Amino acid sequence: MIIVRNKYIPFPHFAAINLCGVLFCHHDVYLSQRLINHERIHTAQILEMGVIFFYLWYLGEWMVKLCSRGNAYFRISFEREAYRHEADMDYLKHRKHYAWWKYMREKKRKPIIRIWKKRKKI
Repeated sequence: MIIVRNKYIPFPHFAAINLCGVLFCHHDVYLSQRLINHERIHTAQILEMGVIFFYLWYLGEWMVKLCSRGNAYFRISFEREAYRHEADMDYLKHRKHYAWWKYMREKKRKPIIRIWKKRKKI
């Protein structure tokens, strides 16, 4: 995975964003193995669906979830899969294609709230 550190992408309050398999993050963000694994899961999703279809589906699902209760971001099936398995470093070795699909109709659970730690400037 290519990692690009900069001060413009992603938007404020986001630690990192995966665009077409390239991870963009701010200079002061600590990239833990868990965060990198989370983004690798997104890369696998992008590769199996195709870049354009993945982002269209992601945006469409987010817009639908905006109209319902709860945090739309944490209810997107791609995010549910990535958050649920980000701690499992071997997940991509045994992940089935389109594994995110089973999270489409997943019953409500408490959202996983993650606060990414920023590096201390010395």
